[in-house]
Amino acid sequence: MFGIPVTHSDTSKPAGSKHRARAAPDPPPLFDDTSGGYSSQPGGYPAPGADVAFNVNHLLGDPMANMAMAYGSSIATHGKDMVHKELHRFVSVNKLKYFFAVDTAYVAKKLGLLVFPYTHQNWEVQYSRDMPLPPRQDLNAPDLYIPTMAFITYVLLAGMALGMQKRFSPEVLGLCASTALVWVVMEVLALLLGLYLATVRSELSTFHLLAYSGYKYVGMILSVLTGLLFGRDGYYVALAWTSSALMYFIVRSLRTAAMGPDSVGGPVPRQRIQLYLTLGAAAFQPLIIYWLTFHLVR
Repeated sequence: MFGIPVTHSDTSKPAGSKHRARAAPDPPPLFDDTSGGYSSQPGGYPAPGADVAFNVNHLLGDPMANMAMAYGSSIATHGKDMVHKELHRFVSVNKLKYFFAVDTAYVAKKLGLLVFPYTHQNWEVQYSRDMPLPPRQDLNAPDLYIPTMAFITYVLLAGMALGMQKRFSPEVLGLCASTALVWVVMEVLALLLGLYLATVRSELSTFHLLAYSGYKYVGMILSVLTGLLFGRDGYYVALAWTSSALMYFIVRSLRTAAMGPDSVGGPVPRQRIQLYLTLGAAAFQPLIIYWLTFHLVR
């Protein structure tokens, strides 16, 4: 209006300007990082297992912990020795191994002797350096392998017989097994009591009596098998044969051992008691065989 020029100052920047706002610096941390002993993990936590490794290393380095571990190990070793010592008091492992020292030839011959004992001549147990020969070297030596396997076979055969007659159940099978085992234990205890009362000095041990009492399972198996194949008549025929064979085997096997060498030339009443004891043990076998097998054949 008065002719004075007016200058307009434009503060707006052009669209293509290369000027950018400078980023603000990060604020300083409030606390210093003291986790240098741990491996870096998200969130600042120690690596998995670091505490466990630290505790284990600390425990192993602790003398009191090492002393406690050594003391516990000594107690465990002492307890193991005591268990073995008590076990050897009642069950001699070396004697038990003797009754299982068998082979295939011995088992086959002994089974034939149990079924056909009438043709056998020599019933004496053989010795070598005052020690009885193992069963695999002497057919007359008693063993526990055949009684054990025959007992298991009898239980399985009883289950099969009951299953064929639609009478199988786990309770009945368990009753058959437990009854057969209890009868053998009672028979062994009765023989031990009879030997004690008769003051018999012999080399018969509990294992010997258990072996001779367990041979009845062979006759029981044959009787049940014959009964399943040929009925009740076949069962009674097999029962009569196996019972008589077992009685003959028991009398001939126990006669020398039960009477003992010291009884030769001794008092006649004692010899009679020892003879009656042997005959009673043999005569009791057919009753047990019949009692444990008659309900399996119909």
